[in-house]
Amino acid sequence: MTGTAADTLVPVFAALADETRWRVLTELGRGDASASALAAVLPVSRQAIAKHLAVLADAGLVEPVRVGREVRYRALGSRLDETARALEAIGAEWERRLAEIKRIAESF
Repeated sequence: MTGTAADTLVPVFAALADETRWRVLTELGRGDASASALAAVLPVSRQAIAKHLAVLADAGLVEPVRVGREVRYRALGSRLDETARALEAIGAEWERRLAEIKRIAESF
């Protein structure tokens, strides 16, 4: 992975490493929700949810959308797609390396 790709993905992995943020993102995968609505279904205070949403937003995983007086958050699938592609590229490189090791080992 290039430095640039690593720089853009590190905040994503850091954000997803927290179980509560993972659960928040999972809930948002079901549909847009406010911090209050998320706090109602997760065992975390509204203030804690707001902090987790800020981390997820900074990582580019969610975005706030104002609906009247309420701020709802939506998951950004494009960021998750980008992360999945990066992981697939890493996996493909490892498969290539392992195939080369196997080829060399079998040639003896």
